[in-house]
Amino acid sequence: MMNFDKNFWDQRYQTNDTAWDLGQVSPPLKHYINGLKDRSVSVLIPGAGNSYEFEYCIQKGFTNVYLLDISSLPIENIKQRMPKMDDSRLICNDFFQHQGQYDLIIEQTFFCALDPAYRKQYVQHMYALLKPAGKLAGVLFNRQFSLDAPPFGGNKTEYEKLFSDLFSIKTMDVCYNSVLPRSGTELFIELIARK
Repeated sequence: MMNFDKNFWDQRYQTNDTAWDLGQVSPPLKHYINGLKDRSVSVLIPGAGNSYEFEYCIQKGFTNVYLLDISSLPIENIKQRMPKMDDSRLICNDFFQHQGQYDLIIEQTFFCALDPAYRKQYVQHMYALLKPAGKLAGVLFNRQFSLDAPPFGGNKTEYEKLFSDLFSIKTMDVCYNSVLPRSGTELFIELIARK
């Protein structure tokens, strides 16, 4: 089990080894965020990185959005892009140490950044962070990678088995609107916490 800790991620940002960073809101998430009617819901974006999704939520009028990352470097990037942002919304901490209760957690490249040995712990902690009937929504890779470092992939069958004890699976389908390099290799998920 490899623990990709703060030093690992700091180094990735320092060397611009951030191939996962699209430089924009992920199109499937942009579409999902656009469809959310209640702008007051509490939202967490863990493993947020440069989090264009966080910035987009703020632009769309969401009033209760927080991001979380183990590295302070992408958080500093966000502060530069959004100098008036309240620091209390930008949390530098280990996801597994974070406490809180949210209506919605947005998943964008965080799951694939963790050693697969942590996946059960990921599911349990996501569940603990969600309010009753809270949602985990976002994008998971629908492919395998032959790497011993992130990203780590998977498939729909594996994910259904992993999440189904604690979550009702509302949606788990191939994204129709991925960026071209990821076309056909992403699943959009919307999972509802069983409470």
